[in-house]
Amino acid sequence: MYKVGELATLFNISADTLRFYEKNGILKASDRSSSGYRLYTEVDKDRLDFILNAKAAGFTLAEISELLVIEVNKDQRTCRDTKVLIDHKLSHVQEKIQELQRIEKALKSLSDSCIGDSTSALYCTILESLESKKI
Repeated sequence: MYKVGELATLFNISADTLRFYEKNGILKASDRSSSGYRLYTEVDKDRLDFILNAKAAGFTLAEISELLVIEVNKDQRTCRDTKVLIDHKLSHVQEKIQELQRIEKALKSLSDSCIGDSTSALYCTILESLESKKI
């Protein structure tokens, strides 16, 4: 059994992070000590590892919760259930990448249009572009 601080130390996270996961219903202490400390088992440790791996892959708490439902009910779920969630997340990430590339292109164009010297901002090509909405 692990106390909050011990489990947190194992994963190099704060005890507050564990409490946050508990508050949001994706991790729960298996027991409490006689003095009221939260106690976590190896199963809880494995669940936390799953949560942190999913978080590292970019999943939100809500998405992690959905993945955990599948994980807990593996015998009643299919790989397709998991793949649908992953493919949805992948599509969302690809859309964000496209949006960021569009923003990068706009910023590069603005930057390239300006020599960045000590000329008065009255004649700043970046400001002119933003005022005229020519981005």
